[in-house]
Amino acid sequence: MKLFGGYLRYRAGVIAAYVAVMGIFSSSYLLFDIPPIAVFYPLILCTIAGAFLIIFDFFSYARRHRMIINEDFPKAANQLEEDYLELVAGLKEEIKKTAVRSSEDYNNMIEYYTVWAHQIKTPIAAMRLNLQTEDSESARRLMGDLNRIESYVDMVLTFLRLDSDSTDYLIKEYDLDEIIRPAVKKFSREFILKKLRLDYRPVRYSTVTDSKWMSFIIEQIISNAVKYTSKGEVRIYMDEPGLLVIEDTGIGISPEDLPRIFENGYTGFNGREDKRASGIGLYLCRRIADNLGHRLYAESEIGKGTAMTIDLRSRDISVE
Repeated sequence: MKLFGGYLRYRAGVIAAYVAVMGIFSSSYLLFDIPPIAVFYPLILCTIAGAFLIIFDFFSYARRHRMIINEDFPKAANQLEEDYLELVAGLKEEIKKTAVRSSEDYNNMIEYYTVWAHQIKTPIAAMRLNLQTEDSESARRLMGDLNRIESYVDMVLTFLRLDSDSTDYLIKEYDLDEIIRPAVKKFSREFILKKLRLDYRPVRYSTVTDSKWMSFIIEQIISNAVKYTSKGEVRIYMDEPGLLVIEDTGIGISPEDLPRIFENGYTGFNGREDKRASGIGLYLCRRIADNLGHRLYAESEIGKGTAMTIDLRSRDISVE
């Protein structure tokens, strides 16, 4: 119906001219006292013939419409259509060249930052090795800062690779505890430094996911929990089968900020208080969770803490 309406608008001038001509001829015949039957009979025949021509022309119009949608452009019927086709062909070629240049620039940027990340991780690993031999408050603080630096490097790479066609997802069944334990161990010195209690018992749950990307989500959530909790504890538990919860007793998130914490670059009140906040971490976590077929959502209350829940029950991914 929409296509036919478009056709009528396209041929409105021709149809209006046809009706006008039929009206003029009918009026002229009637002025000369010609019997009405002699006027209306040829008028009806012309109308029927015109209807068939419209139907035939509409099917031709619909066929050309389908060809254009499929980018199989029909042969130009006149000089004007030929001019349009040349214009479209030029635009398509320009779009193709722009896409190639954009892809090359993107790949060069990815390659540069990948090399940069590997280079900067070498001194990070060396500093981490030196700090592991020392157990003091200063060493714990430096280790915490080192963890944040490494986290920021990982966020850069994750942000760049998130929409890449070559993102290295390896989807299969994993023991969730094998992903959680290294993430917890990474922040152990920060727990000790801030005198925070960690309440984690093995969740004993297997899920279909990607271990590397799931580790990124869990590490980011634990990092936020430690950062915004000055006293109390961080709990990691399975609320019910498939619902992994990471809960803290930190400063919490204000009600007006809570709906927007997963937006790119949004830091809210807590971010304005902490100038180091980038507003990217939770955005990346939500995007990765969506790509993995999981759900990520938050519950929080000012002054009482925040609970981040990863719903692992949904499945929209294939197992390799």
